[in-house]
Amino acid sequence: MNSRTQRLQAITRRYFLERAPLAFGALALAQWARPGAAQAAAPAPPQSPLAPRTPPLPARAKHVIYLHMEGSPPQQDLFDCKPALVKHNMEPCPDELLEVLKQERLAFIDLNQRRPQLLGSPHQFAPCGQSGMLISELLPEFGQCADDICLIRSFHTDQFNHAPAELLLHTGAPRFGNASIGSWVTYGLGSESEDLPGFVVLVSGGTDPTGGKSLWGSGFLPSVYQGVQCRTQGEPILFVDDPPGMSRALRRRSLDALRALNDIEFAATGDPETQTRISQYELAYRMQTAVPELLDIAREPPEVLAAYGCAPGQELFANNCLLARRLVEHGVRYVQLFDYGWDMHGTGQDNDLVTGLPKKCREMDRPLAALIRDLKERGLFDETLLIWSGEFGRTSLNEARHNSPYLGRDHHPHCASIWLAGAGIRRGVTLGETDELGYFITENKIGVRDLQATILHLLGLDPLRFTFPYQGLQQRLIGPTDEARILHEVLS
Repeated sequence: MNSRTQRLQAITRRYFLERAPLAFGALALAQWARPGAAQAAAPAPPQSPLAPRTPPLPARAKHVIYLHMEGSPPQQDLFDCKPALVKHNMEPCPDELLEVLKQERLAFIDLNQRRPQLLGSPHQFAPCGQSGMLISELLPEFGQCADDICLIRSFHTDQFNHAPAELLLHTGAPRFGNASIGSWVTYGLGSESEDLPGFVVLVSGGTDPTGGKSLWGSGFLPSVYQGVQCRTQGEPILFVDDPPGMSRALRRRSLDALRALNDIEFAATGDPETQTRISQYELAYRMQTAVPELLDIAREPPEVLAAYGCAPGQELFANNCLLARRLVEHGVRYVQLFDYGWDMHGTGQDNDLVTGLPKKCREMDRPLAALIRDLKERGLFDETLLIWSGEFGRTSLNEARHNSPYLGRDHHPHCASIWLAGAGIRRGVTLGETDELGYFITENKIGVRDLQATILHLLGLDPLRFTFPYQGLQQRLIGPTDEARILHEVLS
């Protein structure tokens, strides 16, 4: 622990109360004696931590839109067509697979109660686009965009429960306390917009993701880099409006006074969180005007709203997709969408592959296609990186929890399907293979850290050298080892 940290930790309420009158008095005396003297005597205000910065390496992407389907969609029913699994639908799993299962830990399938059955998809697949990419009939609109995406069928993780898997994917560790990837990106590159956060989060599906708000937290990074959650219902951003009775002019005067006091404190302690406070106060002031206007999608032409399937004023994935386009259009660096409700266990109609999955796909299909087309029409596609994923995959077995009559799949870390599109990404390409039953990867394994390294690389950041000092270590998003690799096979 260095001396500055010890000094900061030693500051008590008594210390503040003893010093605060002197600080206020010194400020008032300086202003009375000579207008502007206090500002002249104080050190120059530090540069905003959100000021835009040039990436150290050549960058292909300026913005990122990450579309996370919370709960994890079943890849066997959307992107990984398995005829052999359909052929052997509802047959007991073969002996060789059963022996493997006995060595594993499954979230809900209990091998002591029964021998699980193979589960083929109840939905058909068809080749899409000139590439002939196989995509489920549940995504007819998105299937028309097959030639714009790079589909990866060989993604894997080492976590099989939602919260740890989400934390690993978005913060680099399966436990709380690390910084989210959006925070890392804004720490490295700042924000292109002076009136908006560099990192914005949009949530649909009725609730936050299982991993909670830590998925967009700043962890050990300065808190100015944490994600800001925006809402399409009610107050756009909680606690940013002025309290009753405070005018805009009075708010401005109070912020000027706070900034002067924080400048004095920064000169005395050098605490970087003082810079954070100044930046957050000022950004909140500017957002009061910019955010409500930007989040008002009713300003969009009727044909645009219809293309996305939007309903202004509601919490919908479609609304959030349109907002994502509006946000990157106005300079937001990293936009994170979470859509809850993809945990298809087959314990009821809402998470059944025959009834629940088609409903969620209808909510997602048109907005995804509209977002890709809209970005292309506006010239934003080639500078915006899009990522679509869950936190893990689903088993090729019917879960049948408590002998449920509905069809569903358990959690599965060994393989999942994701796709990337936009800035620097190959188009109309399918990468990776799984075995004939869709249980294990047989070609081109791609891990969580590989994806993280590739995102940073496309933004012009070196994933190996992009660090932050904390607890005596140079912390990295990709972790302490060098196992992560940049996925050059997905790059154009």
